[in-house]
This record gives sequence, C-alpha cells and structure tokens, in this order.
Amino acid sequence: MILGLGTGSTVAFLLDDLAGRIEREGLDVTGVATSEDTARTARALGIPMVSLDDVAKIDLTIDGADEVDPGFAMIKGGGGALLREKIVARASERVAIMVDDSKLVPVLGAFDLPVEIVPFGRRVFETLLETLGVPGALRRQDGETLVTDGGHWIVDCAFGRIEDPAALHARLVGHPAVVETGLFVGLLHTLIVAGADGVEVRDAPHAG
Repeated sequence: MILGLGTGSTVAFLLDDLAGRIEREGLDVTGVATSEDTARTARALGIPMVSLDDVAKIDLTIDGADEVDPGFAMIKGGGGALLREKIVARASERVAIMVDDSKLVPVLGAFDLPVEIVPFGRRVFETLLETLGVPGALRRQDGETLVTDGGHWIVDCAFGRIEDPAALHARLVGHPAVVETGLFVGLLHTLIVAGADGVEVRDAPHAG
C-alpha cells in the first residue's frame, strides 16, 4: 500500500514501529512524507519512500493533531508542515489521526491557529489580524524565523474559541497573503485516541 506519513512527535513513534514491522514481517508499504524531516527519518529507518508526484493516490495517511473537536474538525500545524499535511490528506483515500485524549476539546482554539503565509505578505496579514483584534506571532526556531518546506512563514494566531472552523478557514484563505491554514475540516476518517483506559478507535460521521 501507499501510506502517507505525517509530521510531529506522535508520528515519530509510528515510523519506528512501521520500520520494525517492515523488517520483521516484510510489509509491502511505500511511504509518502508530509515533510522533509519525516522523509529523512523514514529513509534512515529503511522505510521505502516516494514523492507524491510518483503515485496516483494514497491508500491511507496516518498523522497527529494538536486539537480535535466533537465534529472531527482539527487544528494541525504545530510541527510546521500544515500545507503538505493537507495536500497529502486530500490525496488520500482515508486519513487516520492519532492523539492522546488531552487533544480532544469541546471547541477548537485553545491551541493557537497556525496560518502559513508568503513572506512578502506578512505586514498586510498582520493588518488583518489587527482589524480582527487577534494576536499573532511569527513562528521562530532557534532564534530565527521558521521557514517551511515550501519557503513560507507561519503566524500562530490566538483566535480563541473557533465556533465555525470551516467559515474561519474560508475567510482566511481568501486573503492573498495566506497560503493555507491549520484548520482541517472534513478530512478525518478515523480517530485513534489513547487514554488512561487504553486506546479507542472512532469513525467520523462522514467516513465511508
């Protein structure tokens, strides 16, 4: 199968386990990475990898999330790979998200919303946030502005309660400086939740 591999700390455990099963059981799995970091780690572990351009579709993508609401909308992008994560999710037959139960929230927004922007448009996007009364911080790493794999910047936006994730996403991506947002709506098929009592698997209402 063609397996989309997400980005972040949760996926790191997946990569280790997947590599072990490929070696022990001979699983016929080829990965498509959502970030250069995931691609490097997967290759180092011996997981066969290809580019998204090399496949017609992805059978399943496994990733993590920063928040998930009762309607299965998510905030993602804490790892800085939200654009590629969304592209890979859109190309997938199914998307499975692994979280611990602390990531389940009644309403999205406690976690700042990552918004990926073109560097040229930083000031005009900040003006939009000022108009909305929303604090935003340009993401930095090791003292430098974080640059995504696509050459963009990320602004972490403190919107607070996001009652209508789809509407907010539509409003933000309508701005010419915005490449993508960390709001993932209608993309999750299976939610895998780890808690004190074990692991629970939940299917999204729209999952076929």
